[in-house]
Amino acid sequence: MVKVCQSTIIEAPVDEVWAILRDFNGHDRWHPAIAFSEIEGGEPVDAVGAVRHFRLNDGGELREQLLALSDKDRRLSYCLLEAPLPLMGYVASIRLKPVTDGNATFWEWRSEFQPPAHCRDELVRLVTEGIYQAGFAAVRNLLKRRSVGSPVETRPPQAIVAPPPPIDMPHAAPRTAPGRTATTRAIVVERYGGPEELRLRDIELPPLASNEVRIRHTVIGVNFIDVYCRTGFFDLLKPPGVPGMEAAGIIEAVGPAVSGFSAGDRVAYACPPVGAYSERRNMAPELLVHLSDDITDEIAAAGLLKGVSASFLLHDVHAVKPGEIVLIHAAAGGIGQLLVQWARHLGATVIATVSSDDKARVVERLGADHVIVYSRENFGDAVMRLTGGRGADVAYDAVGNDTFAGSLAALAVRGHLVSFGQASGPVGNWDIGRFASKSLTISRPNYAHFTDTPEKLAPHVARFFQALRQGVVRIEAPTRYDLANAADAHRDLESRRTTGALVLMPKP
Repeated sequence: MVKVCQSTIIEAPVDEVWAILRDFNGHDRWHPAIAFSEIEGGEPVDAVGAVRHFRLNDGGELREQLLALSDKDRRLSYCLLEAPLPLMGYVASIRLKPVTDGNATFWEWRSEFQPPAHCRDELVRLVTEGIYQAGFAAVRNLLKRRSVGSPVETRPPQAIVAPPPPIDMPHAAPRTAPGRTATTRAIVVERYGGPEELRLRDIELPPLASNEVRIRHTVIGVNFIDVYCRTGFFDLLKPPGVPGMEAAGIIEAVGPAVSGFSAGDRVAYACPPVGAYSERRNMAPELLVHLSDDITDEIAAAGLLKGVSASFLLHDVHAVKPGEIVLIHAAAGGIGQLLVQWARHLGATVIATVSSDDKARVVERLGADHVIVYSRENFGDAVMRLTGGRGADVAYDAVGNDTFAGSLAALAVRGHLVSFGQASGPVGNWDIGRFASKSLTISRPNYAHFTDTPEKLAPHVARFFQALRQGVVRIEAPTRYDLANAADAHRDLESRRTTGALVLMPKP
C-alpha cells in the first residue's frame, strides 16, 4: 500500500478555502485536470454517499464517492470507484486548519492506494504532482482572481461564454454542424495488442476548456513509447484511447484563461497525456513549445522527444566528458543517431552497435569512431578489444533484455550503465551485489522526471534547438506514413527495419 501526503499553506481564511473544497462537485471549476463533473442521481454536493462522475481533459472518465464530511472539523474523505488508471483501493482525505498566527489556511491532502509495482513511481508522481500540487496551485489562483471582499464563487455560471473564434485561421475549424458535436479523425486503440489494434476512427473532440488550446496537427512523431502504450506495457493509455506523445501543429483556438499563446502560433510538444495520433486535439499549454521559423514542423515532430531525451541523457544522467569512451546501442535509431553525433561533439570516443551493415554505414556517416554489427560479433568482446581491455565509461542502452548483460560486461571499472528503454523486453531482476566487481552504477531515467514542468523542460528544448542550429546534430528527413497507416509505422519500428525517425502525416 502506498501512502501519499501533501500539504500547503493557502493565504486565505479557512472558511473561504473550505467553501471551495466542501463542494464535492465543484472541482471542475478549479482543478486544471478536470473538464466536466456531475453528481449522479441529483444528490446534494455534500451528501455522504454521493457519487461524482467526472471527465478529465484527456478524456478519461472517473467516479468517486463521498465517504465523510464534517463542517466542524473541515474535513472530508472520498474513495475512487472507477478510473482509467490502476489506482486500486484509492481513498483520500482533505483536512483544513486555520493558521494560528495569520489569516491563512493549512491544507493537508492525504491518500493511500495499491498500484501495480511496474508503475508505482509513475502513479505516485501523478497523484502528488498532477492532482495534489496542481490542485493547491489552482485553488490559490482561484482565490487570487476573486474580487476583494466578495465571496468565492464555487459553482460554474449557468451561461458558458465560448472563446472568441480564432483570427487568421490557416484552415477551417473542426467539422461541426450546428447542434452537433465536433469530431476529429484519430487512431484509436480499442484494446491492448499488436499493430492491428491501431484503427482510424472519427472521435468526439471535447469542447475547449478555458485553460486549453486546440491544436491542428501537421506532423506527428512516432516513438517506441507508443508501442509500450499500445501493448499495455505502459498504462499511460487506457483503451479505448488515442496513443502518441509528440507532434507539431498550429493553434486553432485558445481558451480564455490561457496566456502566452494565440491562434495561428506554430507549436510542438513531446509529453503526456497521450493523444497525438489525431488530426486535432485539446491540450493544456504548459508544456507546449513555440517554434521559430528555422525549425520546421517535420523536424520538431521527428526530433523534439528524442532531442530532449538526448539532452538530459548526455548532460544530466551522465555528463559526458572529453576523452570518455561511450557505448551507444541501437545507434541507427532516432535517438541513437542524436546520441552518436552529440557525444562526438562533447569530445567522447563513440562505439556504436547496430544490427546490419546498412545501418553501420549510416552511423559511420554520423561520426561514430567504431561500429559493431552485433548480429555477427559479440559486442562485449569487441568493446574490450577496441579499448585495450579497459571498457566503456558509459553505455546508453535502450534495447534492454538482449543487451543488458553485455553492456555490464563492456563497462570499465566505475562505469555507468544508462538503461533508458527495453525494446527487446524488460531486463529482469539483477543482484546488485554483482556490480561491485567493477563498482558499476546504473541509472533508469524516466522521461517525465526531467520534463514534466516548464522549468525542467525549457533548458533541454533550448539546448536541443541550439544544437540543431549550430549543426552539432542533424536530423535526416523522417520516414513518412499517412495517419491511417499508423499500424505500418509500428510494424516497421518494432521489426527494426527503419533508421532515423518516423512520422505520421494527418490529412491536410
